[in-house]
Amino acid sequence: MSEKLRVAVYPGSFDPVTFGHLDIIRRSAKQFDQLIVAVLNNTSKNPLFTVEERKEMLREVTSDIPNVTIDSFRDLLVRFMKSRNANVIIRGIRSVTDFEYELTLASTNHLLDSDIDTIFMMTNPKYSYLSSSIVKEIAQFKGEVTELVPQAVERRLVEKYK
Repeated sequence: MSEKLRVAVYPGSFDPVTFGHLDIIRRSAKQFDQLIVAVLNNTSKNPLFTVEERKEMLREVTSDIPNVTIDSFRDLLVRFMKSRNANVIIRGIRSVTDFEYELTLASTNHLLDSDIDTIFMMTNPKYSYLSSSIVKEIAQFKGEVTELVPQAVERRLVEKYK
């Protein structure tokens, strides 16, 4: 009898991916047979990078983690998860404010599909202040982002803001 694979999804906009995201990805990948990092194609936001560019950056910075795959979605997260045979959502938490917001999302997702659980993972304290928005603001004004994002992402930020 074959054992069911433990598949988790780490959804987000990843615009762009930061060291905080990468920390959650690496730690989550150790806990599951497969981790799908799913880029949300959020039509209500005006992203700096296209979905394809964000997926390319994620593939590049996770290429050394064999059980991580990169995907995207524009539907309800629970539907995307069903289509990928996943039943656990990974969410990174930086603060109490994050937790309150994420708890609402987790409760809603559980209401939509009671087979789906959410695991909250505390961020490494050295990344507790870090967000994609902060990174973009610093990069836009030609500030140093070396400590905030992988080199491949930094290169793309520099290119975008030339």
